[in-house]
Amino acid sequence: MNFRLKTSKGTEEILKSLQNSTGLTWNILSRIAVAMSLNDPTIPAEVPDTSGIEIHRNTMTGEHDYVYKAIIRQHAGYHVPEEEYFPDLFNRHIERGIRMLEGEYKLFGNYDKLLTNLLKTGN
Repeated sequence: MNFRLKTSKGTEEILKSLQNSTGLTWNILSRIAVAMSLNDPTIPAEVPDTSGIEIHRNTMTGEHDYVYKAIIRQHAGYHVPEEEYFPDLFNRHIERGIRMLEGEYKLFGNYDKLLTNLLKTGN
């Protein structure tokens, strides 16, 4: 069982940029990213580059790990084995979602407008 994942270098840079702009920590931004990715019914692409930030599972999902696992399994539409859930699928959702979150931030231009829109759309 793997308890760590490494993002791509591009995702690391986006996380740092969004953290500086919003004041939200990278783990909160990553959770928002996973939620946004799960709104897309397709399975995210594999993450070929893992030279970015290292994320520990307990820091990311904590006591709600079973909830994240259930949601990701439901999204995938099949029984996802433990080894596939973390880090593979979880990392895929972070990668796709952080780009979606970056796009939303650029669209709305500031943290308050981003947060207002995320709350309106249910992301």
